[in-house]
Amino acid sequence: MAAPTVIKTDIDLSTAGELAQQLRVDSVRSSTSAGSGHPTSSMSAADLLAVLVTRHLRYDWDNPTNPDNDHLIFSKGHASPLLYSVYKAVGVVSDEELMTEYRRFGSRLEGHPTPELPWVDVATGSLGQGLPAGVGIALAGKYVEEAPYHVWVLCGDSEMAEGSIWEALDKASHYKLSNLAVMVDINRLGQRGPTELSWDTDTYRRRAEAFGARVIVIDGHDLGQIDRAMREARDDAHDRPTVILARTLKGRGFSEVEDKENWHGKPLPPEMAERAVVELGGERHLMVRGPKPDPAAGRPGAADGASVTLPAYSAGEKIATRRAYGQALAALGARADVVAMDGEVSNSTYADEFAQQYPERYFEMYIAEQQLVAAAVGFSARGFKPFASTFAAFLTRAYDFIRMAAISRANIRLCGSHSGVEIGADGPSQMGLEDLAMLRAVHGSTVLYPSDATSAAALVAAMADLEGVSYIRTTRGAYPVLYDSGEQFPVGGAKVLRSTDHDQVTLVGAGVTLHECLAAADQLQADGIAARVIDLYSVKPIDAETLTAAAAATGGRIVVSEDHHPEGGIGSAVLDALTSAGRAELSVRHLAVRNMPGSGTGAELMDAAGISAAHIAAAARELTS
Repeated sequence: MAAPTVIKTDIDLSTAGELAQQLRVDSVRSSTSAGSGHPTSSMSAADLLAVLVTRHLRYDWDNPTNPDNDHLIFSKGHASPLLYSVYKAVGVVSDEELMTEYRRFGSRLEGHPTPELPWVDVATGSLGQGLPAGVGIALAGKYVEEAPYHVWVLCGDSEMAEGSIWEALDKASHYKLSNLAVMVDINRLGQRGPTELSWDTDTYRRRAEAFGARVIVIDGHDLGQIDRAMREARDDAHDRPTVILARTLKGRGFSEVEDKENWHGKPLPPEMAERAVVELGGERHLMVRGPKPDPAAGRPGAADGASVTLPAYSAGEKIATRRAYGQALAALGARADVVAMDGEVSNSTYADEFAQQYPERYFEMYIAEQQLVAAAVGFSARGFKPFASTFAAFLTRAYDFIRMAAISRANIRLCGSHSGVEIGADGPSQMGLEDLAMLRAVHGSTVLYPSDATSAAALVAAMADLEGVSYIRTTRGAYPVLYDSGEQFPVGGAKVLRSTDHDQVTLVGAGVTLHECLAAADQLQADGIAARVIDLYSVKPIDAETLTAAAAATGGRIVVSEDHHPEGGIGSAVLDALTSAGRAELSVRHLAVRNMPGSGTGAELMDAAGISAAHIAAAARELTS
């Protein structure tokens, strides 16, 4: 193997053309070696990446944490052979690693890119997600950091059918993100055949322009056109995102697969790969590096020593936990690394409390929940502490983005308000009855469900420094404050609000049902039945020790009540914890929303669902009879 040629500055288009062929060859070689991958999807975009990396991407490859680096996001994450071939070309991945570890067990060169690699900002592979995350990064750069870095996103033409792409372009235009450039690889062919629009670049152009973008249509294999388009995209004289529509050929450069159907996601067989390498001009081992970023002032961070003073509440005062969320979030705004966004319901989630005090760090995503979560992921990639809020029911629309946030190793904080049948007359379309299960299933997630304002404020503050995806469920109605200000609520804990030495049954609730459990305990006490009451404010991680001790003290008799469907919520969490702890003798009554609710008052609906105090007390009497 020839020694690599190191080219550091002023790379001409001729060299970029040689690099493009190298990227194609290495995409073929690596995927054939792995026995899987997407070489043809990589070959179509090789010219775009060769020009970008050598002439326009300002990046210090030896220091991927440099805050002034541009960002490169592969929204078409299946083109990972191309991305990893770029990493070889800039000298951060060896040819040996590319050829022997791509898509192998234990390798950092995974089938789709993840931040296991330090040059990857966000995980991609679920199409339509890279661009929305790029919008979040661009928002951080333009409005909070006031930094000169540029965000470059490579999209495939198939993912232009995803609604999240258009949510992203809409918000990018609304916020005038001139620091965002979208390169669309229009190679005509999707997985099972031609894409919806094939090479109809005029329709693509009209759609992107309708969403407010500046559009440049080019031949995606003409290096001069690519170079001019990227230079224009970097021009700060305009106030819109740039979309470069590049007409390309899938499998470009190898006649046996070029613009042929049925080659998506298929490596070339070894003998065919050899022919492809020959037709592409043979192996090359160029090492090229384009411009480095200009030093700029770093963004403000948490090290500014800001003091956070949480709101204080009086016991018995009726305060909705959603209001406490907003007040605590506003208090956290004293930290320069905290940002917030909402889905056009901030006067209901009370995120508007933050918006009023820190408008420069608040971003309205309107009714675009996918973009809401993606923006949070983008801010996380820049080291911020993002809080994103909407009604709990509407986070279900963004679930793919939430699960991908975990794969991105993103640290994001979600708030779902107006949860459960307790919201009343709005009816089932507005009731988040699946959210706890949804968020519990996310890898490494934290799920919190406070029952009063004091615990809500404390848990919001705790979320600011949690890693991974964290979620707080808040309640619409105002309920009495149960705890004194200053009470501690460690994540993973629980509170025992009622207990005696002769408890006969344990009542477990969270949020609104904790208040029902307390009322039920009063009813049972009048009957001579002592009930232990547990506030399960931390659903994940769960306080198995407190639950196990309660089960032991009450003969395994437990009533769990939750304003949620029975699958995957509090009841499931409690049973999982007890069985994992080896508690075999259990008599559990699990009260949950098992019917399809309608409209009514919160009290009517909770009673109809069988989760009110009367039903909790009845279940406890049955267990203790």
